[in-house]
Amino acid sequence: MKHIKHTAIAAALATIAPTAVIAADSTLDPIVVTATRQPARANELLADVSVIEREEIEAAGQLTLTELLGRQPGMQFSSNGGPGSASSLYIRGTNAEHVVVLIDGIRVNSATLGSTSFSRIPLSQIDHIEILRGPASALYGADAIGGVIQIFTRKGDGGPAKFNAEAGYGTYGTSQLSAGVSGSHQDLQYSLQVSQNRTNGFSNVSDRKSKAYNPDNDGFSDTSYSANLAYRFSNDHEVGLKAFSSNGKNDYDSGFSAASARKDYRNDLTVSSYNAYSRNRFLPNWQSTLQIGQGVDDTEYKTNNVQTSAVRTIQDQYLWQNDITLPLGKALIAAEWLDQRIRATQDYTENSRTIKSLLSGWGGSLGAHRWQLNARHDDISSTGTKNTGTAGYGYQFTDTVRAYGSWGTAYKAPSLNDLYFPNIAFVGRGNPNLKPEYSHSGEMSVHWETASHNASLTYFENRIDNLIQWTETPAGSFFYVPNNVSKAKITGWTLAYRGRVGPFNLRGSIDLQDPRDESTGNLLARRAREYGTIGAEYDIGRWSIGGELVSSGQRYSDTDNLQRMGGYTLVNLNGNYRLDKDFSLFARVNNLFDKHYELAQYYGTAGANVLVGIRYQPK
Repeated sequence: MKHIKHTAIAAALATIAPTAVIAADSTLDPIVVTATRQPARANELLADVSVIEREEIEAAGQLTLTELLGRQPGMQFSSNGGPGSASSLYIRGTNAEHVVVLIDGIRVNSATLGSTSFSRIPLSQIDHIEILRGPASALYGADAIGGVIQIFTRKGDGGPAKFNAEAGYGTYGTSQLSAGVSGSHQDLQYSLQVSQNRTNGFSNVSDRKSKAYNPDNDGFSDTSYSANLAYRFSNDHEVGLKAFSSNGKNDYDSGFSAASARKDYRNDLTVSSYNAYSRNRFLPNWQSTLQIGQGVDDTEYKTNNVQTSAVRTIQDQYLWQNDITLPLGKALIAAEWLDQRIRATQDYTENSRTIKSLLSGWGGSLGAHRWQLNARHDDISSTGTKNTGTAGYGYQFTDTVRAYGSWGTAYKAPSLNDLYFPNIAFVGRGNPNLKPEYSHSGEMSVHWETASHNASLTYFENRIDNLIQWTETPAGSFFYVPNNVSKAKITGWTLAYRGRVGPFNLRGSIDLQDPRDESTGNLLARRAREYGTIGAEYDIGRWSIGGELVSSGQRYSDTDNLQRMGGYTLVNLNGNYRLDKDFSLFARVNNLFDKHYELAQYYGTAGANVLVGIRYQPK
């Protein structure tokens, strides 16, 4: 608990920063689309939303997407080792499978595991990220119990072609290279970005007490690209294509004996998303969007360079969305079709399913009053139908103070592994009779917002029924079957601040939550009750210097709460020196004091490490 107290005090002090500032910071109220599926200013929303802009990504200097997301309010993560390893993201204490991850509007999660391969989404490909915390199934359907993360790849901003490039090198033999071009020609807008990341890494399993212990370094390499192409016939009609693909290879440690642990284990994994869209305003008050896309998660496991298993998830997605401006507010009417199928070395009893959806919404404001209503009907093949909804009301008390309350339902559909995993001795089998997990959630929030400050205090409560757990059946058999055997209750508070005071950019957040399995009374695995971050950047002349503190309370690595992991506090530093208006040098020091800590029991984390580089980014 003492780890978090310093962060709590610092975050509280940050929220009482003086209101006298030099200039407004427009990043405090950006335009957001994820929260309502329609463009809206962040300070008008009835939802808990964060936006990470490209400038913040570059200034932060994080090596991985999960590290970057872990700095945001309401977010925690765990990782089974270093770069490239499997990682899990927990929004407001919910499970890793309770978040929908979109790349340019396309789902990219694994339909077999239910989780997303964050390690295969390089930061160099990202323009900005929108985070929606809270139940969002009424907007995005299955799995959005904890929230939604939408990643937007880099795109052209108009004008003649502009080139960008970046090169970095650091500890563990880490190298990062990226280059791109973007621009427009008449009514054609384009962007292409390529990148390559490599690291020798460190041992994923670092604890000798683990049967999978192997002191060798577990490296990672990744090559990716993104492309955006859009043609505007007029202000009312536009068509476009978007593509993203990332292929990575990582070594990892495994095995149940010293002999098996010495083998070489490798995971080859590709994450891709593609979509084409047509956006048309047929009437002054009616805009129609048609989108066709595909998300792919393709995984191959090898032992001593011999394939042991492989699975490819393909998700075809179709959307027709209509945004209608009403005399009072704005309406949303849409239809979606999601077709999930898998190809695997194992023989699944079923290898596909479809989810057909209808959704609607109405939001608006009248004087100081704001409201948002959404409803959705999903028809899931072999599982049945689910209806979800959200309702929110807000009130603007003064020009700088507003508050809102909301309530919503959400659900998680059983993954294809949960339902149809083949019967394999000493492994397990799926259960086609599983019910979807279902949640009821509410939140209340108050915001203080000025031109350069944004502070908020949010309370949330989430009850989840029919949680799916794989249990040993019968005990001692080493054979696992999933069942709806549990329920959870998660309550908590989030205090957050972001703003600018003179030459200082400040941010801080603290999460105090109680994520519990109500069936056992235990804390949910790998989630701390206290977690916080605080950071500051100082601009002076050509220099920009910053630092951050990340602090976590204790956690348990297992559901029985027997494997305790201690709390930790990390200090990170970053700096940037502008050589001229286009070129800059950057440096990042992570885990400055070489803190030893765990995000999952037995698995290693990086010690003190440095990354330095040069960036070319025309302004």
